[in-house]
Amino acid sequence: MKLLKVMCVMALVVAVSAIAYAETQSVKVSGDITLRAFMRNNYDLDNDEACIPGQSTDVASYLTSTAELQVDADLTDNVAGCVRLVNQRVWGDGLYESSAGAVTGTVDAPFKDQFTAAAVAPGNPGAYAVMVDLAYIELKEFLYSPLTLRIGRQDLWFGKGFIIGANMQNPQGSLFSPEYTAITSFDAVRATLDYDPWTIDAVYAKIAENYRRADDDINLWGVNVGYVFDEYNAEAEGYWWYKNERYCGSTTPGNLIDVRNGHDSNDVHTLGLRGSFDPIEDWTIALEGAYQAGEYLGANNQNDDRSRSAWAFDVMLECRYWQDDFAWRPVGGVEYIYYSGEADMGNVSQTANGTYNGWDPMFRGKFDTAIREWQNVYYGTAMASGPSFTNQHQVLVRGTLEPTDSLTFDATYANFWLDEAWAVRTTALANENKSKYIGSEVDLQLTWDYTEDVSFNLLSGWFFPGGHFSSDRDDIATDIVGTVKLSF
Repeated sequence: MKLLKVMCVMALVVAVSAIAYAETQSVKVSGDITLRAFMRNNYDLDNDEACIPGQSTDVASYLTSTAELQVDADLTDNVAGCVRLVNQRVWGDGLYESSAGAVTGTVDAPFKDQFTAAAVAPGNPGAYAVMVDLAYIELKEFLYSPLTLRIGRQDLWFGKGFIIGANMQNPQGSLFSPEYTAITSFDAVRATLDYDPWTIDAVYAKIAENYRRADDDINLWGVNVGYVFDEYNAEAEGYWWYKNERYCGSTTPGNLIDVRNGHDSNDVHTLGLRGSFDPIEDWTIALEGAYQAGEYLGANNQNDDRSRSAWAFDVMLECRYWQDDFAWRPVGGVEYIYYSGEADMGNVSQTANGTYNGWDPMFRGKFDTAIREWQNVYYGTAMASGPSFTNQHQVLVRGTLEPTDSLTFDATYANFWLDEAWAVRTTALANENKSKYIGSEVDLQLTWDYTEDVSFNLLSGWFFPGGHFSSDRDDIATDIVGTVKLSF
């Protein structure tokens, strides 16, 4: 009797397992391994610093590795799921509590919390952590055939990533170069209505959950409406994104603003339009413009409410006209980007008042240069200058050549200047020069597709400080990054 009972239980388990297995239509396993070697010099634009162990910002050389493993499962009834695991670390960092993630140099206070706070702070469990980057459920034709619902930790990218593209994080604090983090996902719910040629997306994302019994979180809401035209390879999008950072009590963990003086939120409403089209074959024009309103809270003891009024524009022209006429398939382009600025950004204090005109980066995923893009975000300059995501004009000239089918050469030349002159400061980092010219940058990249699965890349970048920087803090910054990547 016992044997019969055991056999019946085993038969039931096998039957249930067979049914569960039959429900899975397909499982796909993919991933990549990326190894990088860095050689950097004068990232703070000052090569006269003394070599202080753990603090010198003149010369840095190190290697990193990133490993990603992703499982995609398609189930019956239009149900799918995805999980991606990531480990990223500096070679030789054998600590379980990583020592790698600290910011170097002096980052100006108004900008330290513009990117996710965890992106610049060391934390647990350190270099050997395997983290969940993606974990979402996808329900197609949910209740209504055009509707797709995606719930969980997921990537979000809209348009060219100018407003929403990356929630950059380095939660284990294990990277010396946090701009190369593989973790850019959002904890979000996304509903997509596909009325071809119309597409409507509605999104809610929890960016930061602070005290569990306090209304002091960072949330993101948004709607994106897109349309694809039948002619000129044209497309258009309109969007509204709302980022709300609430404060409760006298402190907020991880935020520089300690005393709220009656103010309880930092609100950013971003409304914009984007479009691109080919007026003639092999020429593309792309335009995007956005406006920000809301409430600005950016200084300790801020006395007065400050409303927001900021603008950003991105205009791009790309030419592929000679791509099929020459063996090296040349492609060229020029792009102008503008972020409005605040006239008194260098002197943010509790007495600042009036409308705030500085651009908030939201969760931009589009990054154009190797060095300037991250100044005063992850790498401080010896003299205050502000980051590249606000108060800046920039012009980029790009070119691409393909000497062989497996070799690609990319070049970018960029110029940067301030929208509003940086205010003179009273600290040791005082900027006595009123010049708005930030400088220029040259980035060169060579990519070799060794096989369909393995590629090598060499990036060389030089940032040439302009008249904005004083003569003792205007040394050329250099960046050399070698990469080998295996994808499977």
